[in-house]
Amino acid sequence: MPQTTETLPDDPDTLKAMLVAERARNERLIQIIKEMQRHRFGRRAETLPEDQMLLALEEVEQTEAGAAADAEGTSAAERENAARKRRTNRGALPPHLPRIETIVDIDDKACPCCKGLLHRIGEDVSERLDIVPAQFRVLVVRRPKYACRACEDVVVQPPAPARLIEGGLPTEATVAQVLVAKYADHLPLYRQAQIYARQGINLDRSTLADWVGRAAWHLRPVHERLLAHIRSSTKIFADETTAPVLDPGRGRTKTGQLWAYARDDRPWGGADPPAVAYVYAPNRKAEQPIAHLAGFKGVLQVDGYAGYRPLAEKGDVQLAFCWTHVRRRFYELALGGAMPIASEALERISALYAIEKELRGRSADERRAVRQEKTRPLLLELEPWLRQKLKLISQKSKLAEAIRYALSRWAGLVRFIDDGRIEIDSNIVERSMRPIALNRKNALFAGSDGGGEHWAIVASLVETCKLCGVDPQAYLADTLAKIVGGHLNSRIDDLLPWVYAPPAPLRHVA
Repeated sequence: MPQTTETLPDDPDTLKAMLVAERARNERLIQIIKEMQRHRFGRRAETLPEDQMLLALEEVEQTEAGAAADAEGTSAAERENAARKRRTNRGALPPHLPRIETIVDIDDKACPCCKGLLHRIGEDVSERLDIVPAQFRVLVVRRPKYACRACEDVVVQPPAPARLIEGGLPTEATVAQVLVAKYADHLPLYRQAQIYARQGINLDRSTLADWVGRAAWHLRPVHERLLAHIRSSTKIFADETTAPVLDPGRGRTKTGQLWAYARDDRPWGGADPPAVAYVYAPNRKAEQPIAHLAGFKGVLQVDGYAGYRPLAEKGDVQLAFCWTHVRRRFYELALGGAMPIASEALERISALYAIEKELRGRSADERRAVRQEKTRPLLLELEPWLRQKLKLISQKSKLAEAIRYALSRWAGLVRFIDDGRIEIDSNIVERSMRPIALNRKNALFAGSDGGGEHWAIVASLVETCKLCGVDPQAYLADTLAKIVGGHLNSRIDDLLPWVYAPPAPLRHVA
């Protein structure tokens, strides 16, 4: 609770202790803010991981909550005020959750004054969020056998329902839960096995791995169709990141690659749903994106990696480059010391982003018109300015490298001013790489090239579900059940995440 002059203690020692504590808290908050700023604009290798920053904020919030609880305990008025504020800011619980009502009523409905009968004039209703721990259940399928008394060799029995894991224990929903826990919540299989063991369910890690592998095999056609659907777009993003893979022959890991191809037309109101598809490859050679994007025609927005340039040389692909990567280079130089040229470059680039902030959500034609009017003059000034400054500095300096990086990619950097569909940067696809990085951090490496492929398949569907606002667990459970049930390959488009519609809830019939 905020302190006032009336509530402050009179003891000088107590006041000094409070001042020291407040200064320490402010210094910690300032440090967190600085680290967040560096995370937003700085080099990734030198920034705190996002999860660590969130942990730091959680600690501050926990400390504040403890102090608030201590203050609330001093008087009933302060407790009531805090409760009223909490009710105001918490929002509402979703209506689809089941409600279990409890009525707290008085025992005696006689007036305490005249002993007359009290009548109801209203009620206060409060809601709290309750959690029931995950419940395991066993689905028992009985298949009666029938025989003819006259014909000894006749035995009739209904066929067994199709299963994802023949002779295995899990339902499709159970396998979907394992997939989501591994690829969305970043829980390695051995940790999941430990969680199940606490519930009395002893499942070996290798058993869970078998489930994941079989599910990924069944989902492979959906993943291939997802990539083909993205490839048919006229404007997509591409990026790549390392995927450590165990190399048993050498007794260590090797470095594979996960390539990401994404589509997100929401910033300019496009009709196609957002999607991302990952593809595992054993290396980072240019032949990989050439194979992955075979048949693609349109704009490919990427970072500065030269491996994408062979795609543009064929004439069907136009490369659009990322201004965030340009800005990052100047930011690192400006952060390191007195670099007036780098600082001015940052200011000029910031002006471009200020315009883009105003254009978020507007149509492609509107974005192009504003860029032609406001952005083009800034870029026409920026290029000769960079060339002029390059002549004044050492060609071996980091600043010269940063300037040459921008000038050598200028055609792709300015392409967005002539096409309203193009973003100023490739942050959309870079955000899709964060879950991959978290999974890589927790799992350390994939067990094989096949494991890397499974990683790509399941992660593609999980992340596309998240982009489309679809529950990945429900989607995977339903999709696996349909595939096992004999879903036709000719109707594979019906299994794409953005098509998924959750089944209607069962209704009680009296």
